[in-house]
Amino acid sequence: MIPGGVRIFVCTAPVDLRHGFDRLAQTARERVGTDPMSGGALFVFANKRATRLKVLWFERNGMCLLYKRLHQAAFDLPAAGGGSASVHIDAAALARLLAGVPKDELRERKRASRTRAA
Repeated sequence: MIPGGVRIFVCTAPVDLRHGFDRLAQTARERVGTDPMSGGALFVFANKRATRLKVLWFERNGMCLLYKRLHQAAFDLPAAGGGSASVHIDAAALARLLAGVPKDELRERKRASRTRAA
């Protein structure tokens, strides 16, 4: 359960998930403009294929990192508006994001959105 008042940022550009605590914290500072060490925020990073995801946050006395890998699914990442490097979401949206979506369903969603845009 995520406490109320916690800000959740999803970095919209893919990240090399071999990066650890320090490099991800630096990426958060650069893309979101918020220092992870200040606390009160979660930072979500995904790889290019959106099959792996890391969540970074600071807790009382140290950094925490959640790493999730999907096998037959992908993470449905929110789209950035206005060329932004990150998107702010709520706890419910994070729960949906972490659940993942079957790859064929995600492909169908993207195909439908491209058809509507054309």
